[in-house]
Amino acid sequence: MCGIFAYNGPRTDAAKIVLDGLKRLEYRGYDSWGIAWQKTNGSISIRKKVGKISAENGDKLQQEKTMLAIGHSRWATHGGVTKANAHPHYNEFKNIVVVHNGIIENFTELKNQLKKRGHVFASETDTEVIPHLLEEKFSFKNSSENSADLINAVRHTACRLQGRFAFVAIAKETNTLVAARRGSPLIIGVGKPSSSSTKEEKEYFIASDIPAFLPYTNQVHYLDDEEMVVIENGNIKFFNFITGKEVQKRLIPISYTEEEAEKGEHAHFMLKEIIEQKETLIRAVSQDEKEIFRIADKIKKAHGIFLIGCGTAGKVCHTAEYFFSAIANKHVNFVPASEFTAFQNFLTPKTLVIAVSQSGETADILEAVAVAKKKKSQVLAIVNNIGSSLARTANQTFLIKAGPEKAVASTKAATSQLALLLLITFAVAGKLNFGRQLLIETAGKINDMLNPRYIAHIAKLAEKIRKQPNLYIIGKNANFPIALEAAIKIQEVSYIHAEGFAGGELKHGPIALIEKNVPCLALCGEDEIGFKETISNAMELKARGGYIIGISAKNNPVFDFWLKTPSATGMANPIINLIPVQLLAYHLAIARGKNPDMPRNLAKSVTVK
Repeated sequence: MCGIFAYNGPRTDAAKIVLDGLKRLEYRGYDSWGIAWQKTNGSISIRKKVGKISAENGDKLQQEKTMLAIGHSRWATHGGVTKANAHPHYNEFKNIVVVHNGIIENFTELKNQLKKRGHVFASETDTEVIPHLLEEKFSFKNSSENSADLINAVRHTACRLQGRFAFVAIAKETNTLVAARRGSPLIIGVGKPSSSSTKEEKEYFIASDIPAFLPYTNQVHYLDDEEMVVIENGNIKFFNFITGKEVQKRLIPISYTEEEAEKGEHAHFMLKEIIEQKETLIRAVSQDEKEIFRIADKIKKAHGIFLIGCGTAGKVCHTAEYFFSAIANKHVNFVPASEFTAFQNFLTPKTLVIAVSQSGETADILEAVAVAKKKKSQVLAIVNNIGSSLARTANQTFLIKAGPEKAVASTKAATSQLALLLLITFAVAGKLNFGRQLLIETAGKINDMLNPRYIAHIAKLAEKIRKQPNLYIIGKNANFPIALEAAIKIQEVSYIHAEGFAGGELKHGPIALIEKNVPCLALCGEDEIGFKETISNAMELKARGGYIIGISAKNNPVFDFWLKTPSATGMANPIINLIPVQLLAYHLAIARGKNPDMPRNLAKSVTVK
């Protein structure tokens, strides 16, 4: 949800560094973009455009000599996609400039107050109140005093803002970056511009996500809620902006590499990340046994267990509800994180909340966790980002180890989350070794399944059904939430109207939607009931004219098109069944001329409610 990137250091191509970093963050927002940089005379230049930043070659920015720059790639929330609404934003005099991610919930009240005091606004955004508030605490005397004024102004302004936000500010004639956050992520990268330099020179990067600065450093500081960072003259300091007290931070190394965050030989990140699932599943289940048994013991002792997540992670949680019932004979409750506050009266210190997220920065899940912590419930985070807000808030964290996931549509993170939750379920049932072996064998079968011939077979199906306006998916038991997830994947990247249903619910309304040649996917389980009943439901669809696409380990006469899946996968069958649908969604997007990495109206990390 919007990408922020800033640079301060000895290099003289800061504007180009920020441009390139924003391109690596484009998955967070691609409605518009903008960059501001400080010129050698202390003035600030601003450039912003509507459209994707990936289309910008950066030749003009390459010529700019500057050591301080900030930039932003926007996912629109307040105000339409226009140049005026693009970041950076500034006051009337353009001597204070800001980039921002999040939502200022009290911006209308603040804007009205500022207007009464004579401030003039140029955009529809909530962000624009920030530079105007900064201006009121800024004296514009001289460069040395301006730096202290900017720090004080950021602190005062951050305290006045309500909601979830992260912003970076610069001011005319100051070589200073100041940033603050509450709720929305900000990470500080610390590097050395030259390994051969004898000086102790350091350079600093501020970003919404680590891939922005991976070509330069893998050493980071994480900014926590209600904290601010000041970078000037090669030094860095952290403060709590409520108390004003200085905060000490650890420098933390990041394990993944720049290559992991790039597409490589693949046309799109989505395809790369689907293919990577043959490795990421193994990484997901390579967990410390002591930690697995520790959480299994917590689950056994808990009085009330909730699984919470949003979007794809929510469907993962829903699937895990079936895992716990079928394998561990354990009752857990799935609740979408956005609805969790309605269930807070059931929370006690003995409750366990399992929060699942790829980014660990999703606003709804962080709010749900805050509710759980207020009730003193225990929180287990299953997340991909070790330094995320969720990981730092939880009582215990399991990393899914999927590596960077940059396509907006989650694929490898989803199956890694499913694998880890399945492993935990087997541990609760006292069958950890069996569960681990099952998942290792499943990963091997996925490796065999993801071959060029199989992918081409799915591309052929996509071409066949690409003009269909509607598509329906059915599943039973643990494949029911996978049907819901399949619909999400197809909706978000191909823009085909897709819906998922429990097969047995067809006769209670959805079957009225079936017409001749409407594509219907049947996700078949391997167990006798899961297979036979899904086939029976598929027959009902075919009798109404549906075009039946079977996703199954074995063929059946009811299928008009068969996507074969590996057999003998047991309770890992939902993981297996999801992968062909991911590939189908990808190839439907390609066949329909859409960019699967950048679906309209969506962004990777939803940091607003």
